[in-house]
Amino acid sequence: MIEFFICLDPVIQAVLATVFTWAVTALGACVVFLFKNISKNIMDATLGAAAGVMIAASFWSLLAPAIEMSASLGQNPWLTVLFGFLSGGVLLFFGDKFFEKRMDREFSNSKKRVSMLIFSITLHNIPEGMAVGVAFGSLAYGIEGATLGGAVMLAVGIGLQNFPEGSAVSLPLLREGYSPKKAFFFGQISGIVEPLAGLLGAVLVLKMRFLLPFLLAFAAGAMIYVVVEELIPESQTNRRKDLMALFTLIGFSVMMVMDVALG
Repeated sequence: MIEFFICLDPVIQAVLATVFTWAVTALGACVVFLFKNISKNIMDATLGAAAGVMIAASFWSLLAPAIEMSASLGQNPWLTVLFGFLSGGVLLFFGDKFFEKRMDREFSNSKKRVSMLIFSITLHNIPEGMAVGVAFGSLAYGIEGATLGGAVMLAVGIGLQNFPEGSAVSLPLLREGYSPKKAFFFGQISGIVEPLAGLLGAVLVLKMRFLLPFLLAFAAGAMIYVVVEELIPESQTNRRKDLMALFTLIGFSVMMVMDVALG
């Protein structure tokens, strides 16, 4: 099975990897059929570990290869990476603000909370899917720092944090009176954008190589924004915030080892 995956085209690998991340979102949404609530400790620990994985992946799987490749393409490394990194974070920032204003005008408080939750997670899943697509697409060029192990661990890290995200959408919908089937549907649909974004990211990289450094940095900026704005603050609401911080360190360490020692 592993050998079969290794032999696939990078675009197909990207699609399969992002189908996996979507499937984990759907798995998280399935908790509405089993529980009305899921342990906050488990969810916070998962978010903390995912944050660590994504921070490490942002450098070793995205920014470091972006710097390396921008130099090889004759671009200004620090300027290209800086512009891409800030663009990714700023796009999510303004996307959140735009939707927040529309919700204030058009929906009641209850519907606004649920709609903002679904939109926010769906919006954040787009650059996450693109990050996986770019990571796999960049393997086609064999550049230093871009490894299959790093791309796979990036997908695993994103999938890890998608489980509580699926639950975070479906459980509030269940509390708002939605049936378990409808709550599950909206919970998993928030992750369906990842395979589409992954395909787009891989194709853009393969067709337009000069965009690769920018896209890698863009994905890193978007991921760091998600980590700082959503994952770490949510995990730190736990009364054992010191323990949740340790899970972040563990997640970072696992990704670092995969990229540095095994990459």
